[in-house]
Amino acid sequence: MHPSGERGLKAMITLTNEPIDPTDLLKQAQSPESGAVVLFLGTTRRLTDGRETACLQYEAYPAMATKELERLEGEARQRWALTACLVTHRLGSVPLGEASVAIVVSSAHRSEAFAAGEWLIDSIKERVPIWKQEQWADGETAWVHPMGNMTNDE
Repeated sequence: MHPSGERGLKAMITLTNEPIDPTDLLKQAQSPESGAVVLFLGTTRRLTDGRETACLQYEAYPAMATKELERLEGEARQRWALTACLVTHRLGSVPLGEASVAIVVSSAHRSEAFAAGEWLIDSIKERVPIWKQEQWADGETAWVHPMGNMTNDE
């Protein structure tokens, strides 16, 4: 976990093997200076391209992933006037319906919060060394490239 208090900004980067608690993250992001708090949750869905998913499995190089998440948080602070920027990514097995990633950003105005949240999730998928494996209901597995390509495991 990486907490930061630079310029009054609430910031936290977390990698966890435990379920993500969005309620706690929302409480941390709220402040009298914030007119908008945006929460994004990426969850495990039942069907992907017509195939039934049993669960998702995430692996990471924690030191590199944390460092890149910190860079993204810093870039988001430079681009938008945020009052909070919290990112939590789950590792290990993530069952159907549970969150694999949570991003909470707050700012004085909604346009900045929405823009920062969308930019963060897109950038995380492109730049952070966290790898996702689809585990299908039929027992097959496939590693998913951030741009949507899959490679079947043999």
